[in-house]
Amino acid sequence: MSENTAVPAATPAAPTPPGTGKRRNLLLAAGLCLVAAVAGGMGWFLHKPALPAVALAMDKFGLSRPDALLETQSLSQLPRDVLSVPFLRDTLTEDFVFYYETHGDRLGLIGSLRRIIYEHDLKLQDNLIEALFDQPADVALWRGADGRLKDFLLVMDRGGLAKLLEPLAHVALDDQQLSKVGELKVASEAVPIYRLSYNATKSLLFASRGDKLVVLSNPDKLYEHTDDSDVPPGAVSTQAMAALLSGNQLFPEAFGLKPREPGIKQRISIGSSVLAMGYQRFIPTFAGVRLDMDDKGWHSFLALDETASGANLNFAPVWQAMPLGASACVALPLAAEQQQPLLVKLGADEQTAKALTGHMTGAAGLCWYPDSKLYTPLLVAGLDTGDGGKLDADLGNLFGAMVGAWESKVPGGKFAVSEQTPADGHQWQRQVSSNFGQYRNREAEQPDSITGKGFFKVSLARHGSTLLFSLDDKLVDKAVATLDKHFAPLADVAPKDALMSVYLGPDSLAQLMQQETLDSLPQDMEPVFRNAAQTHLIPKLQKLAGYGKYALTLPEGSEPDGHWQWLPLQWRAL
Repeated sequence: MSENTAVPAATPAAPTPPGTGKRRNLLLAAGLCLVAAVAGGMGWFLHKPALPAVALAMDKFGLSRPDALLETQSLSQLPRDVLSVPFLRDTLTEDFVFYYETHGDRLGLIGSLRRIIYEHDLKLQDNLIEALFDQPADVALWRGADGRLKDFLLVMDRGGLAKLLEPLAHVALDDQQLSKVGELKVASEAVPIYRLSYNATKSLLFASRGDKLVVLSNPDKLYEHTDDSDVPPGAVSTQAMAALLSGNQLFPEAFGLKPREPGIKQRISIGSSVLAMGYQRFIPTFAGVRLDMDDKGWHSFLALDETASGANLNFAPVWQAMPLGASACVALPLAAEQQQPLLVKLGADEQTAKALTGHMTGAAGLCWYPDSKLYTPLLVAGLDTGDGGKLDADLGNLFGAMVGAWESKVPGGKFAVSEQTPADGHQWQRQVSSNFGQYRNREAEQPDSITGKGFFKVSLARHGSTLLFSLDDKLVDKAVATLDKHFAPLADVAPKDALMSVYLGPDSLAQLMQQETLDSLPQDMEPVFRNAAQTHLIPKLQKLAGYGKYALTLPEGSEPDGHWQWLPLQWRAL
């Protein structure tokens, strides 16, 4: 794998087998716990509103800004191009390609088109459908209610297929699956809009003019735009469709990009609205990632947005506090100021929330470790400790208010907060009952007081000018030992001539994933799915473990400067 080869982590994954039942819900719960842990920690690091968004051409046409954009020379070639990355070829195999080639929606759509061609005796070439998928295309995608990319708008260059598709329009008058539903005004020309139904309950809209074909996956998203109308998420106006049929390229500008150059075979741009899982306001500088493929392979890029309060990309203090041996880490710039109302909502009084806004500084980082859980990462952040005593009091008050659950077997409803005051800091800890806790209830000092099967020892510590937090107290203790020079820091392996924003340890990452998978599939409750995981997933994780450690780095001196500033991400072997 070359140093700037990208691992397209946002590429759609294979489907979850139906009927996983409670075990699938357990995995979902674990994921939600992870999000809650991250959000709870990052909730302290809010920001001023970002600089005003730039006006885009698509705003004028009433086109909702997409969450992701795929620009390709060939849709049908994309899955195989993804597998050109050695890491993905070893972990996904050809099943990844076969899945997308045999996807139910694709097969249903192809079946409907084949039936129309056959029943109406259209003189079309046999490989018409395959040729359609082999054309250059732009695909804008929007998230659905569940947060996953769902609705799409496809703009395709039909090239020499334009005339071959014309017979399809003539069958729309008497076909049950293909019908004309309206018209678009493109220049002085009336362009018909067709609805194609497939797979019994699904349908899409399409219109074509010249060498352009526009397809909308969700007919309910099409609407008439007026100058004073708001554009709902995922909405596409008839004016926008007409502009796209006229050759306007509206999508790249929304991601701060120029039109794709011919040498780029695939370009995938993913906004932070997808990757941040709804918590974008906690990391305002992060705009998105991009993956380009040319003749030399895949290349990675990170997009930054300048915020009103600026950003600090000095991640060195984060890596000095993180213990060595992490599975994966990410460092994020902290906004200089926070939104106090959320701190108040989380339990702080207004005076405490205002005081804490002046103490947050530098950058923050998250690391996951193989000897912990997926939902118990270690959070490290920077502090301005000008008034240490007052700061510790405020942190203690906030910890006591934010951390805890209703404990029906404990007087007062919560376990007491225990405190320690080492020479260079302060530590707080509270037991919290949870079936997902890393400790079993029998390990508690008073087992009968634990509600459920287990509990966490949630810990917060200030060590000098560093703030540490985790649901796993052992990670906080290890980080304190790292700062005290008793344990090697991750900084020892970080590149010295670049800004490391992401760290990946495939060996320990595979260990963590295997552990979480098997823990969620007990042999006595899910023998079938556990056997499937051991047969198919574990060998892939073993291949993953064979890769060396990598750092994703930004050029030294990088800083946000405007909207959607794209910086190259290098994959550097450690």
